[in-house]
Amino acid sequence: MVCCTAEHRPIKSRFMNRPAVGNNPYIPTPLEHIANCVTHGLLIVPSLFAILILLRLADSPLQFVNAVVYGLALIALFTLSTSFHLLAWTGKLRSLLHFFHVCDRAVIYFFIAASYMPWLTLRDSGALGQWVHGVTWVLALMGTVFSCMFLDRCKRLETSLYLIMGICPSLSVFSMPCTDGLKELSIGGAVYIAGVFFFKSDGRIPFAHATWHLFVVVGAAFHYYAVVTYLMGARHDGIAAGHSGM
Repeated sequence: MVCCTAEHRPIKSRFMNRPAVGNNPYIPTPLEHIANCVTHGLLIVPSLFAILILLRLADSPLQFVNAVVYGLALIALFTLSTSFHLLAWTGKLRSLLHFFHVCDRAVIYFFIAASYMPWLTLRDSGALGQWVHGVTWVLALMGTVFSCMFLDRCKRLETSLYLIMGICPSLSVFSMPCTDGLKELSIGGAVYIAGVFFFKSDGRIPFAHATWHLFVVVGAAFHYYAVVTYLMGARHDGIAAGHSGM
């Protein structure tokens, strides 16, 4: 039997380990660990500027609340993701690794809810939109509980929940009379959905998870642009005439 040393391993193995078996987590290679950290770590500072822009543009109490919730969700998404991958890469503070792993998965639910919040509260979405808004946040809480109880034990179900929560509220948004920004919203959603392929391809495509991170960055950028351009500022104040408040 020939022993494959680090110097003689196939090039592919330096960039990708074998797929995880069963409910075991995928173990990235050192290079994949670095890519996972960098692809979201570089977005932490921009997300801080993003919330400042949202707060500066807010021209009503409702816009301010949306700026805070949506902006904090952006920061949390990239910060918690980077924290988890950094701990997994360095191997330090192993006692916190599980906690940040749960946070990394749970924050996705909250980020989806926060991304829809401006559309469902800053535009007149009617009774259906208000109901969808409430249900979306309930699902985010349920998703968090699911992540705490079944982390990496029901992977397909977890992915299905992300997709259901990401797609279903759009039915209410796209039924609104005002269509401004829906093109960007659609593109961002399509990018997220396409990225799921890489989210489920660890061990089959090198740097699959880091590639998924890049899809998240692009999708978030389209959605952020749409919120800033079409929902925030004095010119949009009062557009949600059918809402009495939060």
